[in-house]
Amino acid sequence: MSFFKKLKDKVSKQTDQATDKFKDGLTKTRDSFTTKVNDLIAKYRKVDEEFFEELEEILISADVGVETVMELIEELEMEVKRRNIQDTEEVKEVISEKLVEIYYGEDDEETVEALNIQKDGLSVILIVGVNGVGKTTTIGKLAYQLKQEGKNVVLAAGDTFRAGAIDQLDVWGERAGVDVIKHNEGSDPAAVIYDGIQAARSRGADVLLCDTAGRLQNKVNLMKELSKVRKVIEREIPEAPHETLLVLDATTGQNAISQAKTFKEATDVSGIVLTKLDGTARGGIVLAIRNEMNIPVKYVGLGEQITDLQPFNAHQFVYGLFGDLMTRVEQEEK
Repeated sequence: MSFFKKLKDKVSKQTDQATDKFKDGLTKTRDSFTTKVNDLIAKYRKVDEEFFEELEEILISADVGVETVMELIEELEMEVKRRNIQDTEEVKEVISEKLVEIYYGEDDEETVEALNIQKDGLSVILIVGVNGVGKTTTIGKLAYQLKQEGKNVVLAAGDTFRAGAIDQLDVWGERAGVDVIKHNEGSDPAAVIYDGIQAARSRGADVLLCDTAGRLQNKVNLMKELSKVRKVIEREIPEAPHETLLVLDATTGQNAISQAKTFKEATDVSGIVLTKLDGTARGGIVLAIRNEMNIPVKYVGLGEQITDLQPFNAHQFVYGLFGDLMTRVEQEEK
């Protein structure tokens, strides 16, 4: 069975709504990346060194990241040689196959992207990230999604430093139909999180989503603040936080990678939420983050609506990039 057929089978097991969201949300990346790949394949009839050099440039321009691109090109060259592929048309399928492989690596495809929600007891999810990336919006959308799944959710307004952050979270709490635990602006964030845990417990909540400050003067302050919050959580629930999700803005490209490195040093980041993926032609940043940081992307923002935060799936992502091409290949085969 060809990889395109396997990919389609994988995607068909997801909901049509999720497939459409990825396809629509990746329009800018697809129009840029896939169009360039198609032009490259039309230009070269034979797979040679120059072909791979130009492909390398296309991947770098899609923000796949230099390190990941070098690895991908090396893998492609080996696979093309192994299969004795001469026709450039056949390389499209190998590219899509290797993109999925590079994303998952040795990890279990079924579990790597899943949110770590406890079957019994309270799950504490810490949300971190700099101001302006869509952190509060992400918390609101995630709360809504978890509530739709039947979870009892509570929010803790731990970003007490940014003017308006508490009010903004309050608005999202109302939209999502969940309680928000808050103190006054300028309060100690760790005290808010402590109260959030007590309130979540007393209300029999399944999930506590904790907002954190995003604008701190330097890395030392950031580490100190997050460390203090984590200590409070760990003291109350030893195995928590069950997830620490870092929110990054996809439109900032390589700057998102440097933010990921800073936060990874400051706290134990277990997953990435990549917002505004629909607003950039450089969707390859998903692969760069995963490959260079070894942190899975757990959610992606594919629009403004409350339902537009999507659980990430590498098969859906690659299908979103190559779906049109796959349909064309299938028609040609018929």
